[in-house]
Amino acid sequence: MVDVALLTILILAGAILYSSVGHGGASGYLAAMALVGLAPEVMKPTALALNILVASIATVRFYRAGYFYWSALWPFVIGSVPLAFIGGAITLPGYIYKPAVGLVLLYSAFRLVWSTVQGPGESADKGINVPTAPAIASGGVIGLLSGLTGTGGGIFLSPLLLFTRWAGTRPTSGASAAFILANSIAGLSGNYASVQQLPSEIWVWAIAAGIGALVGTELGSRRLQSNGIRRALAAVLVIAGLKLMLT
Repeated sequence: MVDVALLTILILAGAILYSSVGHGGASGYLAAMALVGLAPEVMKPTALALNILVASIATVRFYRAGYFYWSALWPFVIGSVPLAFIGGAITLPGYIYKPAVGLVLLYSAFRLVWSTVQGPGESADKGINVPTAPAIASGGVIGLLSGLTGTGGGIFLSPLLLFTRWAGTRPTSGASAAFILANSIAGLSGNYASVQQLPSEIWVWAIAAGIGALVGTELGSRRLQSNGIRRALAAVLVIAGLKLMLT
């Protein structure tokens, strides 16, 4: 019961933070589950299921806020969805899955810390200039990694869009939410049998994630940020990532 309560709190916090920038929060959920010692075969479908819920809420709310731009999304989805399905159908052995997810968590921690120290980025209203072929190829790579690890891929798509200056912050937030939703559905569909591994407590965590998504997307639409929370979550991601890689 202590672990269930702790995991619920961590999932709520992760959903608030990640949904505020259009992410589903899978890396945060994976970190939380790693900290309480859930088995890898439970972690992947649980993270994807929660991702679908949070990303659905984020997609709708960012769309209504005017942050969704189809031209910033469709090339990535074309490449990512088929490979996310394939990746979801592949069950990695624990000795491979744990280090792989650990690396994803460490990268996620780096991205969170970087977002608190970098200077002003591209304008939120910057136009969209996504080259089709590179976007499809990079979407495929992100989709495969998403399906294999149980993440939605937003932690990789967002920096790609911003670093390449293919889109500004508003299109990036909207595209990330819808991209994560599509990949999470594809990844879970690719290994539908894994749904049987969902723990009985999933409904409690789903409620926490849903509340977190509503709060987070509201904060995101108001452009509120908390660097302290981001750094604290980054520390959790590092601890969980190292735990997965060293155990």
